[in-house]
Amino acid sequence: MRPEPVHCGAMTVTSNLDLDMGVLLADTEAEILRVVRDHDASTAGVYEMIRYHLGLDSSDNARGKRIRPLLGLLAYASIAGDHRAALPGAAAVELGHNFSLVHDDIEDGDTERRHRATLWTIHGVPQAINTGDLIFSLSRIALHRLTDLGFSDAKVLRLMRLYDETCVLLCEGQYIDIASSASDAPMTVDLYFDMIGRKTAALISASIEAGALLATDDEDVIAGYRRFGWALGLAFQLNDDLLGIWGQERQTGKVPTDVVRHKKTLPVLYAFEHATPADRDRLAVLYTAGDPASTDVTEIVAILERSGAREFTRAEAIRHRDEALAELDALTVVGADSREQLRGIIIGVISA
Repeated sequence: MRPEPVHCGAMTVTSNLDLDMGVLLADTEAEILRVVRDHDASTAGVYEMIRYHLGLDSSDNARGKRIRPLLGLLAYASIAGDHRAALPGAAAVELGHNFSLVHDDIEDGDTERRHRATLWTIHGVPQAINTGDLIFSLSRIALHRLTDLGFSDAKVLRLMRLYDETCVLLCEGQYIDIASSASDAPMTVDLYFDMIGRKTAALISASIEAGALLATDDEDVIAGYRRFGWALGLAFQLNDDLLGIWGQERQTGKVPTDVVRHKKTLPVLYAFEHATPADRDRLAVLYTAGDPASTDVTEIVAILERSGAREFTRAEAIRHRDEALAELDALTVVGADSREQLRGIIIGVISA
């Protein structure tokens, strides 16, 4: 049976969305495994590498939150009522996100992800680059199953365009990140917001927009979901910046190591712009020193707090979170139960 687009107009759709997130996660991972199965014996190794990176090589391995595909499925289901037809899009989003992570790990020299060795440290840089390229290609292959499920060629082509435009933004954002890291001068706060817009907000926004455009032809509705996703993406990254310095390990499952690793996230960049001259000079010295001692980390955090960086970052995270909630409230196609579930997810993920 071919899926029919929902023509929403000014109508309020009151179908409930009471979805089990565990079911959505399991269905998403099953769809991913459909794409990354072994094709023949001679190439089985590269698919093993992909499943390792994704944490799908066994049931008890650390995995990502899968927040991007889950949000896309929720967006689709909040309009269409059943998430299953949108699963190929969800798989494509997660694979697309992960090809960039494989490459990021190489570019940043990261040796661990999700408490496991990164792919390049096990198999070498050439194989890891090739695996990342294959994950990208498979993410596009995943989208073609939408045609098999009855979506029109025009709809699938539009989704592919959105996907490709998002990948362009992602690579542009990574360029800004790498170029700024190589510079002696810290990135400006304004440029940081530009960068995270391309690297984080664009992908989350596209994930949510993809769910909406698969479910409806109403351009106003699609635009509303896009704005909702953009604000949510910015809030998500800023909240992560806070947790990277002031987060509790028992809440996040990871040690707050951004200061130890000298990562220049928003609180640090804000301090470079707004701290006193003495604190700014001291921060520059501490951030160029290798392997900081615990006393150095404590001093850096104290400088950040004196500059107002923590309060500024938290206020910005809250502002964008509240903007996302306002955009959600403006989506008249979402029923009351659906709205409350989505609100709960936003508030749960964005703890600022």
